[in-house]
Amino acid sequence: MNEQSMHWEDLRVVLAISEAGSLSGAARRLGLSHATVFRRLDGIERRLGVSLFVRARRGYTPTPAGDDMAATAKRIEDEVLGAERRLIGRDLGLSGTLRVTTTDTLLMGLLSPIFADFRRRHPQIVLEVAVSNQLYSLTRRDADVAVRPSSTPPEMLVGRRIGQIAQAVYGARDRHAEGCIGADLTDLDWVGPDAQLGYPALEAWMESQSVAARCRYRLDSMLGMLGAVREGAGVAVLPCYLADADPRLVRLGEPVPLLATDLWLLTHPDLRRVARIRALLDFIAEAVREREALLRG
Repeated sequence: MNEQSMHWEDLRVVLAISEAGSLSGAARRLGLSHATVFRRLDGIERRLGVSLFVRARRGYTPTPAGDDMAATAKRIEDEVLGAERRLIGRDLGLSGTLRVTTTDTLLMGLLSPIFADFRRRHPQIVLEVAVSNQLYSLTRRDADVAVRPSSTPPEMLVGRRIGQIAQAVYGARDRHAEGCIGADLTDLDWVGPDAQLGYPALEAWMESQSVAARCRYRLDSMLGMLGAVREGAGVAVLPCYLADADPRLVRLGEPVPLLATDLWLLTHPDLRRVARIRALLDFIAEAVREREALLRG
């Protein structure tokens, strides 16, 4: 093995493949094409003279050499990211870039006007919003701040609970008149979450209400579920702050207590003293407090 030919970019590629378990997953994480990751891995193995992964139909499994190299890369990555966070944590200016991650429903139903107001208040701050139903890694600085519904926020992050989101059953207004409130929900067609959305609490509630068997339309987005209900595809549990404002929907009962979810503002401990991050956290918290009635339905 020629250790002199090992570079940081080589380590990043090996770590990404090891964690993703596939070239396509590593490519998405690195922002490269599948073909580029394949060429880089092939080049690394040729230079080092060792096989780093076992190729199989189900993906790429690290060899002992691959495990060793990935572990080394992980240690270096942790050190580099830790140094970046500590340096950024000394930034006291209300300028620079802020990357926020949140869900599609929170962005469309609650946060868009809040973010617009924040930008007007702080024109020197560049706001980037990453919309995803998966929690971005704040440790890796995929985002600086997360605005998330959660019953158990990650322990390695710091933040504050800023409200509670109520949810209720909704149907299309032209199919479910006000008189349907209190009707037997097991007689209705249902729209629900698929496995990719990752909503076990809602799935368990639907099972407990004996309506899961009536769910024949599943989506990986709450906005997608809302759209399906709007088109009359069935009824669904939706956040009140989003569905109450839609004139094409009607609520078919009171909010479901078991599905009430806390809303959290989260960041990494090393970043909580950064002026622009602190300004955004305070701004969102105050704006959400003013909209408490909307959240609680």
